[in-house]
Amino acid sequence: MQSTFPTVTILGIPFVKTTATNFTATLQQRITQGQSTFVVTANPEIVMYAHNHADYHELLQNADFITPDGIGILDGAKILKQPLPERITGFDTLEALLKWGSDQHRSAYFVGAKPAVIDQLRTLLPQQYPGLNIVGLHDGYFQDDTAVISDIQRTQPDMVFAALGFPKQEQFIQTHHHVTKGLWMGVGGSFDVLAGAVDRAPQFWQDHHLEWFYRTVKEPKRLKRIAVIPHYLQLVRQQAKRTQSRG
Repeated sequence: MQSTFPTVTILGIPFVKTTATNFTATLQQRITQGQSTFVVTANPEIVMYAHNHADYHELLQNADFITPDGIGILDGAKILKQPLPERITGFDTLEALLKWGSDQHRSAYFVGAKPAVIDQLRTLLPQQYPGLNIVGLHDGYFQDDTAVISDIQRTQPDMVFAALGFPKQEQFIQTHHHVTKGLWMGVGGSFDVLAGAVDRAPQFWQDHHLEWFYRTVKEPKRLKRIAVIPHYLQLVRQQAKRTQSRG
């Protein structure tokens, strides 16, 4: 797993140690070569969920790449004295791949989000990425994934983006990514941002690593999700101490 890049392991999750530019270039190369690729974009919330759910933790070990999506992951790597170069967010990676896909006339399948968001993407994506071959758009409200998977198998997209939220999107990818020879990536709430249903934090907030704060002010229900971070950092400090004592 992840032999292309060195990794930093935080609470048992190996994160790629590279830049967003290098990472995207590697994905593009793998897509061009028809290599099946499973990407997880993980924040502290996902790490904590994996910490508390052994089956999900095991599933993540099957991913080809796990990227540090969230400033908390960079903070954790610093505590371990193994700093990571930068965040590699699901949304930025998605945007970069869609632009490249449009330039290279690649194909993509989108599954997840609400029906209204998918309806908006149906209009917006061809305008924003005119060269992209959009072979499928399906909302995330399905009980049985048989029809969606048979459609993906039939269309054989270069890229499948799953916006089903964790752990569902990773379970979905792990179960089905063998049906194509392309990229499968979980992208959380990225379709909502693409469709304009949710605003991304302005550049200032992003540059100052306060995107999480901006989004929490906009969506107070996220507070519960952010509450995992102190516990996460405490566990990382314990990991650092164990590593020091062994050293």
